[in-house]
Amino acid sequence: MKLETFFEKFGLLVGAPDAVAKMRVLVLRLAVMGELVAQDDEDEPVSALTEQIEKDRSSFVEKRKLSRQRIYDDVSGSESPFALPRGWAWTRLGALCRVQAGFAFSSAAFVQGDSGIPIIRIRDIANDHTQVNYVGEYREEFLINPGDYLVGMDGNFAVAKWRGPQALLNQRVSRLQWYSTKLEPKFFAVAAQHRLTELQGKKAYTTVDHLSSKQIENAVVPLPPLAEQKRIVAKVNELMVLCDRLEAQQQEREARHAALARASLARFAEAPTPANLEFLFHNAYDISPADLRKSILSLAVQGKLISGRSNWKKTTLKKACLLITDGEHATPERTASGIPLATAKNVRDGYLDLGVTDYVAEETARKCWRRCKPRGADVLMVCVGATTGRVCLLSDPPQMVLVRSVALLRADHEVLAPAYLDLFLRSPLGQGQIWGGVKQNAQPCLYLGKMSAFEIALPTLAEQHRIVAKVDELMALVDKLEAQLGTACTTAANLLSAAVAELTRSRQPYAAADSKSAAEESAVA
Repeated sequence: MKLETFFEKFGLLVGAPDAVAKMRVLVLRLAVMGELVAQDDEDEPVSALTEQIEKDRSSFVEKRKLSRQRIYDDVSGSESPFALPRGWAWTRLGALCRVQAGFAFSSAAFVQGDSGIPIIRIRDIANDHTQVNYVGEYREEFLINPGDYLVGMDGNFAVAKWRGPQALLNQRVSRLQWYSTKLEPKFFAVAAQHRLTELQGKKAYTTVDHLSSKQIENAVVPLPPLAEQKRIVAKVNELMVLCDRLEAQQQEREARHAALARASLARFAEAPTPANLEFLFHNAYDISPADLRKSILSLAVQGKLISGRSNWKKTTLKKACLLITDGEHATPERTASGIPLATAKNVRDGYLDLGVTDYVAEETARKCWRRCKPRGADVLMVCVGATTGRVCLLSDPPQMVLVRSVALLRADHEVLAPAYLDLFLRSPLGQGQIWGGVKQNAQPCLYLGKMSAFEIALPTLAEQHRIVAKVDELMALVDKLEAQLGTACTTAANLLSAAVAELTRSRQPYAAADSKSAAEESAVA
């Protein structure tokens, strides 16, 4: 497959996650591997270029009165990331440029505002501006000019061209000072980024990824003839413009689709039919299944899912429930086996998971059951901790003991269907009352008094059952459509991976196409 064909098939690949970003990374990878442009036998050989770089390097060292000119080991076969194109050579970045480390400027002299001179810290490398200025003394050798290439030595190891104002080079940031004008810095910035990204996760310290100047200098990079470097950079620039255009078109499409999605969501709210719900799952719409589920629950408790609505009666959960309580406040003694002890972690969204739990002795459980013994058709809700508001309806539960973090609500079946109570608590209206009543101490806590005072508008029991049935129907359709959408996304991702593999199969690239980092894109920005 040709790269042009790859771009022509963008419409098939756009559904893959980060499709344009991956296309950019692929372009850079193919550039470094020599796959973007044709070779020309008339190009000056790399051997002549290497001799010129050595002369220019000696002149650079002498002019700046540097203490020494380092000698680098030849690149061994085991260090070669892929087979080089004909006429190329492997070299080390330190043979092409000086890696100038920044200075440890005193942070006490960092100021906000217009005074002083901007200072470049790691967080500023990929931006066009700095966040603080420096008002102390400095040496001019640490002044950075627009167009200089910088390397971040902690974190993501970004290689980026500085486009901001003249600024100072702070510690943990290095500048690449090219020895010769017979080099295209942009090409080698891309090559260096690929190599340094491989060092991600190799830590010199315990808390952050860290690069040393020696690691940067010893990074292995390919050296094409100068004329080919120029052709590659020109092609990269051309393809990046195409990526920009595709990205802009994609953003424009997404904006139109977002407007259509809002209109479709409004139409579904007016007529919540399966047909209108299915229309919302157009693969271009940016409506999450989670948001659709919330919409369905919200419409349900407003009575908009059924026709022929009766007059609903407002009441409180205290009046509509036979029991509202919570589990044991005093921690019961654990045992190796026995009766499961259900905590907040066991109450999931819509189901109870006792796969991982502690146990109490049956004698202890019987004492606990005097206060609260869960049974079928009870609703459990987390009432303490970050997951407060999680709800599940018990159908045929095993014997268990609840702790303080789990509340139990037992509906009065003559006025409130348990499934409708479950639906109400999971709806935006119910969740709003839950979190509106939460007391924020060291951790969220919903007291039983607040819970009992929740207001609920009750339709007749018959209508409650109709609403629950309609919600079940629509939720099943959301599940089905979500699975179809996931399949479409996976198919697009597989197509993208296959296309990338076909384009790079001739040589082993630096890294897999989907393991890209944002730093790889910034090198040629």
